[in-house]
Amino acid sequence: MSSELERVVAGIGPASASAVADALAHQARLTKPAGSLGALEEVAVRLAGSGGVCPPAMPAPAALAIFAADHGVHAQGVSPWPQEVTVQMVANFLAGGAVANAFAAQVGASVTVVDVGVAADLPAGPGLVVRKIGYGTADLSIGPAMSAGDAVAALEAGISVARTLIDSGARCLITGDMGIANTTASAALISAFTGLDPAEVTGRGTGIDDETHARKVAVVRRALSVNGIEPGTEPLRVLAAVGGFEHAAIAGFVLAAAEARVPVILDGVIAGAAALTAQALAPASIDHCVAGHRSAEPGHAAALRHLGLRPLVDLELRLGEGTGALLAHPLVCAAVRVMHEVATFDSAGVSEKPM
Repeated sequence: MSSELERVVAGIGPASASAVADALAHQARLTKPAGSLGALEEVAVRLAGSGGVCPPAMPAPAALAIFAADHGVHAQGVSPWPQEVTVQMVANFLAGGAVANAFAAQVGASVTVVDVGVAADLPAGPGLVVRKIGYGTADLSIGPAMSAGDAVAALEAGISVARTLIDSGARCLITGDMGIANTTASAALISAFTGLDPAEVTGRGTGIDDETHARKVAVVRRALSVNGIEPGTEPLRVLAAVGGFEHAAIAGFVLAAAEARVPVILDGVIAGAAALTAQALAPASIDHCVAGHRSAEPGHAAALRHLGLRPLVDLELRLGEGTGALLAHPLVCAAVRVMHEVATFDSAGVSEKPM
């Protein structure tokens, strides 16, 4: 582990127990039946614990970072989409034409696209940050996807992006991703960190038939075997062996946000796999995360269970890009706004329910 990564991990503190207690007590005094806002109450308390203050700061403005990279495992026929789509979608993000752009505009979030490993050189332009570690990973089914040094470099790229966005005023970070075949690497990471069988956590990604799905499961199983990944394997070695550059960068993004006590809204299965990586490196980092949604990918539900996170939205989304997390952002803001603006029984002169 590099000195910079070590410093970030060492600087991550858990949720503040006193702020959590204050938030729970404040929730109990608000003019509503206890527990009547369900998961939104959990979110408000979670953000209070993350920020160390009650009520928590409003998680706005928000900044979406879409980390883009390619994957050598694409050569195994695990996706029906050509690898060139990664480059084409990056151009679409930068032109403002993707679903993520529409959802970001809806919630007022900025959009930054980060090239951490696209298998082509991209033309410079507004909104693009180039932190390329390599031109795609190696094929994880025949050996390590990347070197340990490249895994650390990708983690540090995510740390740098998070810090830049926070320094620019972002008070909530949102994870996004783009990379053809990245659900295969995600399944491998999720299987490695949860101990679940590849068949339980490998989904159909952007849409594959039964034959391709069976091949994808076999590829994930082979990747774990070839790379000697077993329960208890050191987290950085797991990441380097079967992860993607964007998984590493998102993990770094989460770690830096946790160090700064800025909340992160996680997107789908790629973010879930990255969050498992962050958790393995710094368990307290997950205290600063909110699960934006649950995707249709089975591995995502498994990742959320392992992380102990409850998703806010369940719309059978499987797009990535940060779309589910963006949809959840207004809910997170609403949860915090309740803490700031809803009257207490005492201040409003409303009678409480008799004990």
